[in-house]
Amino acid sequence: MSAVDYLLHLADNALVLGQRNAEWCGHGPVLEEDIALANVSLDLIGQARLLYQLVASLKGGDCTEDKLAYFRDTHEFRNYTLLELPHHGPLSGYAKAGLDYATTIVRNFLYSALMALLWEALEKSADADLAAIAAKSLKEVRYHLRHSRDWLVRLGDGTAESHARTQAALDHLLPYTQEFWAGSPAESAAIAAGIGVDPNALKSDWDTIVDAALAEATLQRPPLGGYVPEGKQGIHSEHLGYLLGEMQSLARAHPDGVW
Repeated sequence: MSAVDYLLHLADNALVLGQRNAEWCGHGPVLEEDIALANVSLDLIGQARLLYQLVASLKGGDCTEDKLAYFRDTHEFRNYTLLELPHHGPLSGYAKAGLDYATTIVRNFLYSALMALLWEALEKSADADLAAIAAKSLKEVRYHLRHSRDWLVRLGDGTAESHARTQAALDHLLPYTQEFWAGSPAESAAIAAGIGVDPNALKSDWDTIVDAALAEATLQRPPLGGYVPEGKQGIHSEHLGYLLGEMQSLARAHPDGVW
């Protein structure tokens, strides 16, 4: 079942970040960005659906994409902790509400920089279905990366306030990316089977992408250290439970509903 565990990791990443970004719907700083983030969310949820469908076909029985998305509990999700965090951080003293665009942009940039490399590598996966999903997802994530990078530079190299907000978001979020490079049993098994990719092989290129963008945005890369998150092994922050509670409530209230 190594393929299943690895696919769930990829699917959960896309679903959780898609849900987070969808929280901007109707609240975007300008209309164009409201629509842009809605489209990013649709891309991510579409990726999650393809991956969940593949998992359901492998598991067989009565497993469906809806059951995987709506009827698993918090400890069963395998997404990066970074992706479940709310749209502001505890170090962002300026935040007056639960939505901070700098936090959203920094998170999307850090994750998209990874996935642009990972999906490209997964096009060579021994699993033909995963390789096909990777090829489709790569086109989408390249747009996500370009969109978030453009805004990162615009905010970082903008006004004093936008620079301060973006630096605070970076200081808060970058340490969570340590989880990208911390292995998991599912990743190790998938790599051994030729299905997955060792993320550590991508770290140098990821650093290059990140450092170049931060330099252009006049942002300082903070030092790393401390606790390394373990979301992809099912150990999450308290925030995921609230996110899933909202996302799953309708399906759980009407489990036999037909939409």
